[in-house]
Amino acid sequence: MLLAYFPRFLQNICIFTYDFFLTLFNLVAPKRRVGSVTPHGSPGAGGKWPKFIPPKEGDKRSPCPALNALANHGILPRDGQNIKFADLDRHVRNTYNFAPTFPTFTALFVAQYLNKNYNTDTCDLAEIGLHNTGIEHDASLLRQDVKFDPDQGVPYLPFIDELLASASGKDANGNRLLTVADLSRYSAKRRAEARATNPDFVLDKQHKAFGSSNCSGLLTIFGGRVADLELILKEERFPDGWESRVLSRMGMTFMKLNLTVFKLERGIKEEDYTHA
Repeated sequence: MLLAYFPRFLQNICIFTYDFFLTLFNLVAPKRRVGSVTPHGSPGAGGKWPKFIPPKEGDKRSPCPALNALANHGILPRDGQNIKFADLDRHVRNTYNFAPTFPTFTALFVAQYLNKNYNTDTCDLAEIGLHNTGIEHDASLLRQDVKFDPDQGVPYLPFIDELLASASGKDANGNRLLTVADLSRYSAKRRAEARATNPDFVLDKQHKAFGSSNCSGLLTIFGGRVADLELILKEERFPDGWESRVLSRMGMTFMKLNLTVFKLERGIKEEDYTHA
């Protein structure tokens, strides 16, 4: 990719300018049809996902269930190693119906903080989860802080159970849904708890944004649907027939995702849990 050779600030200008125009196009373009969100010829097209195989000893996994699911279904290498950045970019886009801007930005960002070349090098999922370097951060909703559990590739089920139990929404069919308010409340609780119990606690603005971006994905890509998230978050596998809930023609843009991020962050009141 030619963009990988640009200075970081030029990469960002190109990516976010393109994202702006994709967002405008999505406003007028027809939506993708339910059942045809995943591109034809891509893994998962028509809801037919490659076989799920849990990771075995020695396999690498990240703190991100969405990335781990790609490896567990063999869309990325099942051992989570020697992943080309271009493949990471492409499969995140096609599987979750992101606009090309988000996965490209993320893959370039990962290559940069690992001091690797996007075009020629590879990475593994554990590298992506280096503590406070990239996507991994304290006060996760799905993992214990690295202070207490260095293996960030393993979900922490008590947190996930508490998160899903907090769901207060329902769809037209009565299915339970997580809402923006639910995720803001639970994020505030986790930040307060982690700050109080972890002597090495750090959560800068960048990682607050990462945390809220992840929450936004639960609401947009997965529609906040508790029944689906049970499998996605606990087993890191796709439910049979699943596809992204994002129907935008060009996929989920930064601009669209950040609207949800803003709402989430605005609703996080850590002080409500400081003395709980």
